[in-house]
Amino acid sequence: MEKIGIIPARYNSRRLPGKPLLDICGKTIIERVYRQAEAAKVLDRIIVATDDERIMREVRRFGGEVLLVRGQFSSGSDRVAATAARLRLPNSAIIVNIQCDAPLLPPAMIKALLKPLLKNHSIPVSALYAKIKDEKELMKTDIVKVVVDCNEFALFFSRLPIPYFRDQKRINHYKHIGPYAYCKLFLHKLAKMPPTPLEKAEKLEQLRILENGYRIKMVKTRQGCPEVDTPEDIREVRKLCSHSE
Repeated sequence: MEKIGIIPARYNSRRLPGKPLLDICGKTIIERVYRQAEAAKVLDRIIVATDDERIMREVRRFGGEVLLVRGQFSSGSDRVAATAARLRLPNSAIIVNIQCDAPLLPPAMIKALLKPLLKNHSIPVSALYAKIKDEKELMKTDIVKVVVDCNEFALFFSRLPIPYFRDQKRINHYKHIGPYAYCKLFLHKLAKMPPTPLEKAEKLEQLRILENGYRIKMVKTRQGCPEVDTPEDIREVRKLCSHSE
């Protein structure tokens, strides 16, 4: 089974224009994401899918593979599907959607993400989740919360804290983090589905999968994966990076 990592990298970002090209301790964000994916040593190929020639030049500069994929896409998964369609992959291929806002992505996360699809070919998509340990995280709307069933399949995702504790007896809250892994045939099916009401309401592409009756296998991880969405995030990731190198 071929395992392909695709990194969708848009230049225009509402809060951080040119985000993939921002510097993190001497390397651009896109190079760091690419190198972390390489370090997992489980992907047969890694490709950056971009709409911008500046990003394309940067990927070529550090020796990565890149495709120029232009068009109107409602989500990162749609851009990944359009890229995969150009690669002539076998139907058995697994495609990992690696977000371009995670320059410190732990390589072990990619390995963990692939396991369910390699073991059970009936699972269409997998994702990662982790325990929320900080009350501030729970209230931040850019941190997506998830609830899962007894077999660790997603029940729902929301930007608001879920579940609500009516009698104040608390259980753990969890957040959805990092990349997705799709079987090829399902990814192309997903790209043909129109955006759904809950997806549009929450601005969460994974809800399109649930609203159409498919299941997402969630894989629990204890590792963190700080994302870069704001200038404050950039400062925090630079600090973390400087301490680890």
